[in-house]
Amino acid sequence: MHKDALDWQQRYLVHLSEQRQLSTHTLSNYRRDLDSAVGWCDRQNLHHWRELNNQDVRNWSAECHRKGLGGRSIQRRLSALRGFCRFLVENKVLEHNPARDIRAPKSPRKLPHSLDVDRLQRLLECKPENWLEQRDLALMELTYSGGLRLAELVGLDISDVDLREGEARVLGKGRKTRIVPVGGKARNALAAWLPLRNLHVAEDETALFISRNGTRVSPRSVQQRLKRWALKQGLEGRLHPHALRHSCATHILESSGDLRAVQELLGHANIGTTQIYTHLDFQRLAQVYDAAHPRARKKQRS
Repeated sequence: MHKDALDWQQRYLVHLSEQRQLSTHTLSNYRRDLDSAVGWCDRQNLHHWRELNNQDVRNWSAECHRKGLGGRSIQRRLSALRGFCRFLVENKVLEHNPARDIRAPKSPRKLPHSLDVDRLQRLLECKPENWLEQRDLALMELTYSGGLRLAELVGLDISDVDLREGEARVLGKGRKTRIVPVGGKARNALAAWLPLRNLHVAEDETALFISRNGTRVSPRSVQQRLKRWALKQGLEGRLHPHALRHSCATHILESSGDLRAVQELLGHANIGTTQIYTHLDFQRLAQVYDAAHPRARKKQRS
């Protein structure tokens, strides 16, 4: 594409960073999705965004589908292009948004993986043998207690947690702050962790959870440690930090049925995102029904 077209793409990314204050990770996703659109335009000999029309966007979406990209990934790419073209319209570069009415092919919605209460108890009833294992227990308990995302967990500073009040201040997506509860088990684990943290923390480090060298623990390190704990505690399959977040949401919804409360806890901007947990709840209900209802059993003893 022409240099002027690429310059507008860079201006948009700067706009997202400075005006919407998106995270580095989210900006990287936007850049990658827009680069895909640029690559397609280059292959079609389109030199500027002004040359892009609705059919071009449909063809790009179709090419992504043919290459095996899932519906949700294509929708994310289209959303990135749609937002960028809206920015171009606002800046008088385009007269209309060619991506406005284009939708990706639907794909089955995956249910989030969660642990049942018994497996979760087995994981969290571990006995720490050193300071790093005490850190692991504290971060697992806090993740499950507050339904934290991995990025939110590792981004916590020590000043963000108030054990007396039993709450933590979390910086979520879009740099939105929310307060999440810190339950009794999590408070106990954190109370045991904080003195150990103070013995091993690097100078001027503010992170709540630190690594072996005293600096903020990385997301990759947390993922590896949870995988290790799952094996140690005899849990089948790999354990991702998000499973603790999903377990928190699922267990609260099963007990309370309060979808709005779960939305607030998880920091979902749209309740539609939270509603996926109602599918999990219904799955469990269906299993109980099939096992218990006399007219639901598929096989009857003769």
